[in-house]
Amino acid sequence: MKRVLLKLSGEALAGDKKTGFDDETVFMVANQVKQLVDQGVEVGIVIGGGNFWRGRTSDSIDRTKADQIGMLATIMNCIYVSEIFRSVGMMTNVLTPFECGSFTKLFSKDRANKYFAKGMVVFFAGGTGHPYFSTDTATVLRAIEIEADGILLAKSIDGVYDSDPKQNPDAVRYDEISIRDVIAQKLEVVDLTASILCMENHMPMYVFALNEESSIVKALSGEFNGTVVTV
Repeated sequence: MKRVLLKLSGEALAGDKKTGFDDETVFMVANQVKQLVDQGVEVGIVIGGGNFWRGRTSDSIDRTKADQIGMLATIMNCIYVSEIFRSVGMMTNVLTPFECGSFTKLFSKDRANKYFAKGMVVFFAGGTGHPYFSTDTATVLRAIEIEADGILLAKSIDGVYDSDPKQNPDAVRYDEISIRDVIAQKLEVVDLTASILCMENHMPMYVFALNEESSIVKALSGEFNGTVVTV
């Protein structure tokens, strides 16, 4: 694959602390992405905001406002992680769907392509810019817009299972499954809106565990250990 979009959860970046950042985890991600960039792969990144804010769990805040706070959390994450990437020798830029002063640049496909052509890692922060849409949807939307060859979903579990492996010790992992079967079986690899976008736009996903050694690099090699969600 020449161009990929990597989705990282905010919780994954927090490590065992469950909130904020775990530097060791972020540097691990940075060093793996640098290997891909050095090989000529163009990498876009979306990061969730769950290490700072879970708006949907609050009953005392209007949903629109809660989602706006969540968008800001993703921007904080992207600015932080992009600086760690820079510290290990990569060029980066953070794009958002709304103006953030001089903190970020406004997203456009042309601008993203210009940065990719310069060898930069491009962070897509701020979700879609609208409430009621998750970072899953933002991930698939940006992957489609930039014409990525696939989406890398780095999760806390090592693929897609027929049931929750945390609840069912007999859960079976799929090596490969179609997005139609994901939707039909309600497996929630990504949310339903994102799943339908993948299906309609033929965007494959590669689901794997972030904490496995070199998992991001292996996702682009024959050593991939996870689930391929086909279209």
